[in-house]
Amino acid sequence: MPGVIILPMSPTPRGEGIGAHTEGLTSHAIQDLVMNPRTPSFRRVPRAEITERIGALYRSLAGWIATHDDDAVRAAYEEWGRKRFTQDIPLSEIVYAVILAKQHVHRYGKDHGLDLKAVEPMIGEFFDRALYYLVRGYEMQASSAPR
Repeated sequence: MPGVIILPMSPTPRGEGIGAHTEGLTSHAIQDLVMNPRTPSFRRVPRAEITERIGALYRSLAGWIATHDDDAVRAAYEEWGRKRFTQDIPLSEIVYAVILAKQHVHRYGKDHGLDLKAVEPMIGEFFDRALYYLVRGYEMQASSAPR
């Protein structure tokens, strides 16, 4: 099924799925994240760490579409929020980083002729949940930080 994104874990002749595109998605998103005027604090985060985190985001998306494992999303994104708080990354920049990542899914799909219609609602739901848990983790860390 050339040009169609199939749910991860579904066998296809070309093995396509969001999970099969994480490397391309990650490289495009990282470039945007570190150069975007709305996310300047991410320039202080080591590139390897950003690469791993954004790659994990797209792998999490693929996994969540397949399993809808909310506990995995909660654990990963609360941790991401706590870590970014300790790195003094403003919450607005973290939120925008997630928005950029979501935009890159759509842009990458369009640029590569991938049909996301079947999974579009799940993509939106994943990013909504990830964003909620990320902010929640950030707030939990902020409330436990010394004042």
